[in-house]
Amino acid sequence: MKPNNNLTKKIIVALILGLIVGFAFNLLAPELFGTLDSYVLYPLGKLFLNLIKMLVVPLVFITITLGVAGLGDPKKLGRIGLKTIGYFLATTTIAIVISVSIAYIMQPGLSGSFDTENVEYEANEAPPVVDTLLNIIPTNPIESMSTGNMLQIIAFAVFIGFALAVLGEKTSGIHKLIEQCNDILMYLVNVIMKLAPYGAFALIASTIGKQGWEAFEVMGMYFIAVMIALIIHTVVTYGASVSVLGKMNPLAFFKGFAPAMSVAFSTSSSSATLPVSMETAQKNLKVPVTISSFVQPLGATINMDGTAIMQGVAAVFIAQVYGIDLTFGAILTIILTAVLASIGTAGVPGVGLIMLAMVLNSVGLPVEGIALIIGVDRLLDMTRTAVNITGDAACAVIVAESEKKYIKNEKEQNLSM
Repeated sequence: MKPNNNLTKKIIVALILGLIVGFAFNLLAPELFGTLDSYVLYPLGKLFLNLIKMLVVPLVFITITLGVAGLGDPKKLGRIGLKTIGYFLATTTIAIVISVSIAYIMQPGLSGSFDTENVEYEANEAPPVVDTLLNIIPTNPIESMSTGNMLQIIAFAVFIGFALAVLGEKTSGIHKLIEQCNDILMYLVNVIMKLAPYGAFALIASTIGKQGWEAFEVMGMYFIAVMIALIIHTVVTYGASVSVLGKMNPLAFFKGFAPAMSVAFSTSSSSATLPVSMETAQKNLKVPVTISSFVQPLGATINMDGTAIMQGVAAVFIAQVYGIDLTFGAILTIILTAVLASIGTAGVPGVGLIMLAMVLNSVGLPVEGIALIIGVDRLLDMTRTAVNITGDAACAVIVAESEKKYIKNEKEQNLSM
């Protein structure tokens, strides 16, 4: 199936119109914008978000279950799992190295005068990495689904999928039912995606209308530094890995995945975009359902390259603002802490700023400095979410390519029997 270029164009046009409308109202009619946002933009954007979020929990459970059941062989599951986590950790490390390098080259913290005396920020404490790993196994799977605890939902789905694979024909009826549930969810995704241009327009117009140019007046260099790092990581790291390891033309990859990136940009949520990103990867990038169903939900939970880039730039920026020299050891600590935090804070609300607080604490930087970047963080969050899900899709493409030889061997063995 060819990429839905018509939908992609509509979403892109909607985003551009949203930017124009948001800036226009913010500059020319801020009082009128409040009414427009309250009665039109916010309700429309919230409706679109709620429709997508409605499908996230059942989709993650159903697709992970089918994916693991389809893999069958436990060795295959372990092999794909190691490849996936290895890719995530490697690209997250690269992302932070890029961001720290860009921050030192551009020196955004030395670009203007920043008021640090009246800055206050209360950091939420993130859970220790060990506690997060122990809590992966749910004591009550139903509660995990009701609260949207993605790591626990994924763990439970893996166990159910493994049981279906082992029991085989004994549970063929249940397997068929889950497949039919997946068909229903995919149909609903297609229906909801028809509203994507309207939802994207409302979300971006609402955000820009509230933020306006004021957020950029002081934080311009920081904003530009983060954006440059995000673009470099997306184009170079993902583009090169998809080309070399995934045997796919990078332009075809980005073009095919553009609809999901557009939705991620407007929603600022990897989890909310998951139904769209999975369908896009499966249809446009030809990623097998079994691999997409395992890699992308896991990535939406623990793979946060875009967020890691923000942490790297922000840590150096805050150090520069407060006149603190970071040693080489401190820089290495920032990199290591950010990589571990990408897994350790999975599923925590406000994950980006909580992870940043962990990074700052690890090298003794003032957590209050986070208040300086909050003004532009919402706008950057949209871009880094698009980067996050693109990394998940790139991983899925690469894992799918690496599994072709095993699939070929399995087919040859079946024919020889």
